[in-house]
Parts: sequence; structure tokens; C-alpha cells
Amino acid sequence: MKTKFLYNLILVSALSIFGWSCSSDSTDDNNNNNNNAAEIMQIETTAEAGTWRVTSFIDSGQDETNDFNGYDFTFAANGSLSATNGTTTVNGSWSVTDSSSSDDSSSDDDIDFNIMFQVAPDHDFDDLNDDWDIVSYNSTQINLIDISGGNGGTDTLTLQKN
Repeated sequence: MKTKFLYNLILVSALSIFGWSCSSDSTDDNNNNNNNAAEIMQIETTAEAGTWRVTSFIDSGQDETNDFNGYDFTFAANGSLSATNGTTTVNGSWSVTDSSSSDDSSSDDDIDFNIMFQVAPDHDFDDLNDDWDIVSYNSTQINLIDISGGNGGTDTLTLQKN
């Protein structure tokens, strides 16, 4: 009888500990998702405030910033994106998403800044089409990085508010 009681006590204790650890993980996940949602909203608000220019674009070690000289980028609240240099406008879309599937980050809290221009593959703006990881941002600058899953090259993009 004493052995059965001891066995039940150990079983109940083990199940309680297991249940406690699972619910803790779930709570942490919910907190991370809530934190990401707030940060995503802040990044979107930042991008939508005014126009931006490319002050640095390094494509696998090559400085290609000049490809975007004179272009002002507008990130609209409806997800549309335009880059205009006075006479030419290039249209696309943008979004900020919560994604842990990126090749270039081991973090489960990965937030992507997605850019997609509707251009031919040989167009300069095609180089910007990606799900960029946000390195840092503030009200006047957004720093992005992408590590290619194919060739392992690292691209960096810096947007500066006009």
C-alpha cells in the first residue's frame, strides 16, 4: 500500500512539473509574438513616415549604392511601394512580417522587412527584392541584412529618411 502511494505521488509530481514547463514555454512564445506584433507596428509606422533614400547597398561585397541615386522611396500604409527619381517611377510592394524561417538568422524572433518590385530579373531594383532581416532602425534610418541561402553572400541595405 505504501509503495502504491509513493508511486502515485511521484507520478503526480512528474506530471505537474511537465505541465508547468510546457505552459511556461507557451507563455514565452505568446509574449514573443506579442512583442513582435508591437515592434512590427512600430517599424511599419516608421517606414510610412515620409520618404527614404538608399544610402548604402552592398551586394555580396560590391557597392551598388549608385544604382539607386536620386530615387525617393515611399512605403504606403496599404503595402504599396514606389521609388521615384522625378521622371521614372518603379512600383512594388512591401511588408513587415514575423518569420523564423529566414536562412540568415537563428533567432525565433526574426522580423523581416519584405521588398518586392515588379521588375525584370536583370533590373537594378530586382536586387532589392528579398525578405530582409532588420539589423536596427530608428526614426531616420533602417538597416537591413540578407544572407543568401544559395551562394552564402551577404547583402546589406541602409535606408535614410529624407
